[in-house]
Amino acid sequence: MFGIGELTILLLVIVAVLAVKRLPELTRSAGKAARILKAEKRALKDEDGGPDRPSPRVIRGETAERPGQDA
Repeated sequence: MFGIGELTILLLVIVAVLAVKRLPELTRSAGKAARILKAEKRALKDEDGGPDRPSPRVIRGETAERPGQDA
């Protein structure tokens, strides 16, 4: 029968194979999240600067309607 070490390696291989399919999607979403956080940080910094500062850059993303809200 299999030992704990063999089962662990088998599980890691299965997870790696399944994760490869979603890797591009995960990296895209991580990039979007990083850009949003960077823009929010810049916006908070610019708020303290006064009215002569440029407005923060808006990053367009996907929107989803919440259930129960009127459009």
